[in-house]
Amino acid sequence: MESVERYELTFPVSGDSIVVSRTERKGAGGHPVYADETGIVQAEIDEQGHVRMVASGGHQSHDVPARAVPLP
Repeated sequence: MESVERYELTFPVSGDSIVVSRTERKGAGGHPVYADETGIVQAEIDEQGHVRMVASGGHQSHDVPARAVPLP
């Protein structure tokens, strides 16, 4: 199965969309961790597109994305 290198995450509360790219790390569920350019937004995304946000700093709380769309 070919891995997805980038996703667009859309957050329903803020309406923001953020592009995240695959990193070399794996999350707690064993799936790849993706991060934005700054490294602040990090998410573990499985093969079905389910997203688990990963805190990159203390007291950080993320809105859960409404969707993760694979990018070419």
